[in-house]
Amino acid sequence: MKKFLVPVAAITLALVSFRLPFTSNPTTAPVTDSFTLADPNTTDEVPQDHKMVIYQMMTRLFGNKTAVNKMYGTITENGVGKFNDITDPALQALKNLGVSHVWYTGVLEHATMTDYTPYGIAPDDADVVKGRAGSPYAVKDYFDVTPDLAVNVKQRMAEFEALVKRTHANDLKVLIDFIPNHVARSYKSDAKPAGVVDLGEQDDRSKAFAPNNNFYYIPGKAFVVPAGANPLGAAVGPKEDHKYFEMPAKATGNDVFSEHPSINDWYETVKLNYGVDYQNNRQHHFEPVPDTWKKMRDILVFWTRKGVDGFRCDMAEMVPIEFWAYVIPEIKKINPDIVFIGEAYNPQVYRQYLEQGKFDFLYDKVGLYDGLRRLMRGEGNTEDITKVWREESRDFGSHMLRFLENHDEQRIASPDFATDPRTAIPAMTVTATLGSGPVMVYFGQEVGEPANGAEGFSSRDGRTTIFDYWGVPEHQKWMNGGKFDGGRLSAEQKHLRDFYGRLLRLSTSSDAIRRGRFYELQEANNLGKEYEARTVYSYLRYTDKQKLLIVVNFSRDKTLKPTIRIPTEAKQAAGLDPNRFLTYTDLLNNAPATGSLTLTLAPLSAYVFEIKPKE
Repeated sequence: MKKFLVPVAAITLALVSFRLPFTSNPTTAPVTDSFTLADPNTTDEVPQDHKMVIYQMMTRLFGNKTAVNKMYGTITENGVGKFNDITDPALQALKNLGVSHVWYTGVLEHATMTDYTPYGIAPDDADVVKGRAGSPYAVKDYFDVTPDLAVNVKQRMAEFEALVKRTHANDLKVLIDFIPNHVARSYKSDAKPAGVVDLGEQDDRSKAFAPNNNFYYIPGKAFVVPAGANPLGAAVGPKEDHKYFEMPAKATGNDVFSEHPSINDWYETVKLNYGVDYQNNRQHHFEPVPDTWKKMRDILVFWTRKGVDGFRCDMAEMVPIEFWAYVIPEIKKINPDIVFIGEAYNPQVYRQYLEQGKFDFLYDKVGLYDGLRRLMRGEGNTEDITKVWREESRDFGSHMLRFLENHDEQRIASPDFATDPRTAIPAMTVTATLGSGPVMVYFGQEVGEPANGAEGFSSRDGRTTIFDYWGVPEHQKWMNGGKFDGGRLSAEQKHLRDFYGRLLRLSTSSDAIRRGRFYELQEANNLGKEYEARTVYSYLRYTDKQKLLIVVNFSRDKTLKPTIRIPTEAKQAAGLDPNRFLTYTDLLNNAPATGSLTLTLAPLSAYVFEIKPKE
């Protein structure tokens, strides 16, 4: 494993003559000025303070101490994490890292090959389950939690409720998944409140589509298990015989309106009907309000009243925007502060899902994540970053959730992504400080977890499995048998985690990062000596209270020594006065103040300078 050391700027002498004036109202208002509206290096967005730090954990893996890691291993062989494993010391360690919200992934009861029939839970058929543990996105009961996560299965909801209280007691907020587009083929709620009619219970199954049906059907056709379905390799799962019976067949979760989905489809799921007739020119039937809308509203109300503080909404764009416009305001009547985060991948409709759909935040995956991934792999250009703020989210960047890892994406430290986890140093700095919106870290990312090995249904693909029972080795070193103190980490891993902590804490404590305006410095520096604009990126974040200069170097092997220039337009935008000497203090690396902007940028380095007038 390579060194994870975070380099500190070596700064040589050079005089920079700017001055910071102090305004009369430094408390809340960002710096504003009319000329920035036409300046191509900034935007007219007035940033909003949405600087949440989300820690996503695959709940069944987070607290698992077992290190057997047998391919396709059972819950007994490979172990599983429990709600109760997420202890006060674990939560305090996340709080100290700079986390504000914990996304407990995989909480809702989903289809699995583990037998819970002694607890009155119907068994699932392996023909329509992916992996031994099953996908947490094939929900089996919207009103229950997965029994895997409970020490006492009969008390599983009480154990979840205790986790919510414990999380809140540690000054953290709770996010869970809301999976609105599809459910498991075996969906049947055993835990629904009295008087609730189950999904599909009153459907007219003779019709392919009816506005108040909860599912779509293929009348007269029985479901056919894909020929290549083999969820446990050489092992045989319960009822694995390719004879799973479903008549009439239901449409598959990824919009396959056929009784015979392919092995590459989401064949283990069925799509929910929100009143869109897909097979008839996508005609909308939204008046009166469709039955599915009401049922999903009631599910969100149920979890909101459990104390959940927000929902990460799976595949939000596969559900009509009109539903979100209806349901999000309904839930905010119960808790005005509840947060809705949409998993979205089409920049053309971002604005619509924020404005009409009422989402608080959307994924910034195809923009910033994809651009930074290319840079981290040595394939990209910092122009990709410029495109994000200038075009894709020009005036709503505060509403974009930014990240470098999640359960769908490959681990940074995997050979499939970047191999070297130090590549996250410049990229994560940009991710956390480019805007005032939320930032997310995936469990194990902060210690360089590489997702080695083929876990079972999840092949060797650079991702940590969501389908199998597994221990996460580098994360387990930090967990240290339940102490959550990093006691088994290497020195390099401790340096990496220390970097994440300093960055995340800075991003939540800094006034300029939380609510400041943005000014890019690429145009002013791209002709400068040793400023290699393809791999060096610099910008200002500023309010009346604080001015920051952020500089990163994505190069893996080049040490560069540019002199950073802040042009007149940027000085005016940030309120800098050219008649005063300034000092620059690297807050990220805890370096002493200097009066110079001639920098030594080590490979894979990042710097956050606070600018102040020299006393």
